[in-house]
Amino acid sequence: MDILAIIVNVVVFLGLAPLFEGVIRKLYAKVQSRQGPPIVQPYYDLIKLLGKERLVPGNVAFKIAPMMAFASIVTVVMFVPLGFKANFLTQYADIITIIYVLTLGGVSVLLGALSSRNTYAMVGASREMITMIMVEPVLAMTLIMGALKVKGMSVGASFFSVAMTGYGWGVVLMLVVFLMALQAFVGRQPFDIAEAEIEIIEGPFIEYSGPYLALFKYYMMIKQMFYAFLFVTVFMPFLQTGSYAANIGTQLAGILAVVVLISLVGSTNPRLRIEQAVRYYAVLILLSLTAVGLTVYGI
Repeated sequence: MDILAIIVNVVVFLGLAPLFEGVIRKLYAKVQSRQGPPIVQPYYDLIKLLGKERLVPGNVAFKIAPMMAFASIVTVVMFVPLGFKANFLTQYADIITIIYVLTLGGVSVLLGALSSRNTYAMVGASREMITMIMVEPVLAMTLIMGALKVKGMSVGASFFSVAMTGYGWGVVLMLVVFLMALQAFVGRQPFDIAEAEIEIIEGPFIEYSGPYLALFKYYMMIKQMFYAFLFVTVFMPFLQTGSYAANIGTQLAGILAVVVLISLVGSTNPRLRIEQAVRYYAVLILLSLTAVGLTVYGI
């Protein structure tokens, strides 16, 4: 049963992440008065890429990077409490583990871009590095806030902190900050600065094709679903029903709502310049620190 819950985690994230990506693409098209691709198009894209020839212009690091990124996000989803229920592995991880493994995915993107020796990839990598340095602290503050509320560093305690102790001003402020950072977490407009198709032709991924590009795209889709899941699990504990299966259903409904929000914000806002984004990220860090400070004082 313990192993089964972990398998469910992996199957749900691997199976539904492309579907949520398809919903986003469809909503983008609708908002922009286009027909858009079918919702299942991301599945077709992944299958098609996996069947393509492997072209490798870089060194060994170029080939390892997509596999490291994909493995890192799959590892993260194995630890998370899907269905508002901690699984067998959850007890063996703390929030530092989650932050470390998530950061490993971002480092893998940088590694692949730098090893490709492409100028556009270098520009994208520098932007990705700035985003990672400025946005990851917001994720860390969200998890640290949970740890402070329940006085425990475990993943389960941090994820269920609001459910166990209730809302406060610190939680409400962090909720707002997380929503403000959500587009940057998942690399959507107005914060798709690292890829910026028109400017730098997908930046870090410009030299990738075939199965390697499929792994990076799959990594991005699962990462997007993970951040939506994180928001639902931490800040929407009222979705719990008491049944594991029903909880998975309510969590997925919550993720869909977050996905719709990502689509609407992304399709109605132009891309920011990197200096504008940095100023925005700085405000987010200050607000998240304030939220943690309020939590320390029990506010």
